[in-house]
Amino acid sequence: MKRAILFALILGVVNAGAQSRNTSQVLSIYLVDVEGGNATLFVSPSGESVLIDTGNVAPGAARDAERIMAAAKDAGISQINTLITTHWHNDHFGGMAELANRLPIRHFVDHGPNVQPAAAPDEFLQKVYPTLYGKSTHTVVKPGDRIPIAGLEWRIVSAGGQTIKTRLPGAQQANPFCGGFKPHTVNPVSGLPVGNTEDEQSVGSHVTFGRFRAVHLGDLTWNKEFELMCPENRLGTADLFVASRHGQPSSNSELLVHAIRPRVAIVNNAARKGGQGDAMRVLYTSPGLEGIWQAHYSLLGGREYAVPGIFIANESEETPHDGEAHWIKVLARADGTFTVTNSRNGFSRSY
Repeated sequence: MKRAILFALILGVVNAGAQSRNTSQVLSIYLVDVEGGNATLFVSPSGESVLIDTGNVAPGAARDAERIMAAAKDAGISQINTLITTHWHNDHFGGMAELANRLPIRHFVDHGPNVQPAAAPDEFLQKVYPTLYGKSTHTVVKPGDRIPIAGLEWRIVSAGGQTIKTRLPGAQQANPFCGGFKPHTVNPVSGLPVGNTEDEQSVGSHVTFGRFRAVHLGDLTWNKEFELMCPENRLGTADLFVASRHGQPSSNSELLVHAIRPRVAIVNNAARKGGQGDAMRVLYTSPGLEGIWQAHYSLLGGREYAVPGIFIANESEETPHDGEAHWIKVLARADGTFTVTNSRNGFSRSY
């Protein structure tokens, strides 16, 4: 009897160790619902974490910080190793101070000063941000820089209004989709003239884990996509594309999306922000696309462009939605395979 119990305990330890080893071989990515803002958490096989953006300013800041905390708890992390703020718009940096009160942040990364004066970001950058990164480290990145994360190759491909000028390893030279490009003079969403806004400053990331590749460009604009991708495709292909600017047609041009040929696209939108038909059409027609997942059903895209409900994480049509929120989670492996899960219904699909 004692030998049987001992054997069972040993077997349990072995199984637990095997489970731990399996977990350590996976890159986890959480697309956190922050109501049309952005918060994307990466946890590497080494356990190091990178968070891209922190959601909205008050009154949504505490809500979004708690949603990020829930993802961190699920991932089993107790700190953020690197926080990348793509740009100084309210829906991308707003929950930072709230999150820093709940979780240590070791390294703050951004593109530099705000180029689009506004009360909320200017006050934050003058009075709050220095006190946060003063306790840690702070880096202003430029295109071509690397973020040191064990087990990952993390390249900055855009920042401060500039893009990389040389191709990443393995990227093909010509981009056949450049010829039909028409630059935007007016933002098709806001109707305002295109200019030097914070969107153009977005810190864009290209992440490689073995044979798996992900692209996250923040709110990089339509015209900046041309600078990044033409005349050469400097990124190559990607397995996962986090749709830019919440899936709006002021980004997500064919010359970007169709050239990188994502197997899966994830749209982190809100019910009344992002997911418009023109952008969704580009995603749907992208060569080699195997799936689209959405944070919310988009009232702007409607039934014509919505993915089946099983691929949508949040069903509420309220804006903002302060109730229970659900994320989309990606588990990627070094062989290039990955699994996407909708936390609302537990539905998973492997690619």
